[in-house]
Amino acid sequence: MMAFDPRAAIFAAWIAFLIAWVMVAGWSARAASHDDFGVESPSRVLSIAAIVMMLVAFRPQGLGVIWTMPAWFGWPLFAVVVSGFAFAFWGRLHLGPLWSNAVSPTDAHRIVDTGPYGVVRHPVYAGILLAALATAAELGRVEAVAGAASLIAALSFRAKMEERALRRDVSDADYTKYRARVPMLIPGLRG
Repeated sequence: MMAFDPRAAIFAAWIAFLIAWVMVAGWSARAASHDDFGVESPSRVLSIAAIVMMLVAFRPQGLGVIWTMPAWFGWPLFAVVVSGFAFAFWGRLHLGPLWSNAVSPTDAHRIVDTGPYGVVRHPVYAGILLAALATAAELGRVEAVAGAASLIAALSFRAKMEERALRRDVSDADYTKYRARVPMLIPGLRG
């Protein structure tokens, strides 16, 4: 049994996040079409594999340790993980019924540029990536680093697909203005 330390707390945060995410998954908008159905499957599979790698990294045996963090640094990293998950949920809840699990337009499709969507265009992905990077930093294991890198690839790909869909289904001109004002994943970093 793991002692209650930052690593155990981070593991518990991942489990709690995943359970809560599955519980709210049904609360989403009805897709208006499925033109892009299946295109997001590779990013979804890679995301799931990445999260499994992240969780496997908590086991004491594995592929190996790349670095170790000072013991005192675990709790600040735990706070970053929780902050990342909180930001992701804020993004998810802020969209409310406009949120969709598929990269397809919803019946009430529109650009949302308030709340966390005024900070970054993809707060759900930004929050999850922040949590993954903080987890990888704390664990310093090959599996955690590979999981974080895989999540970066998968969620960046998915974010670009969503942006293409928004430009097509809402208004390219409106989305271009939004894109010029709000960074994609990292506050302050345009692009």
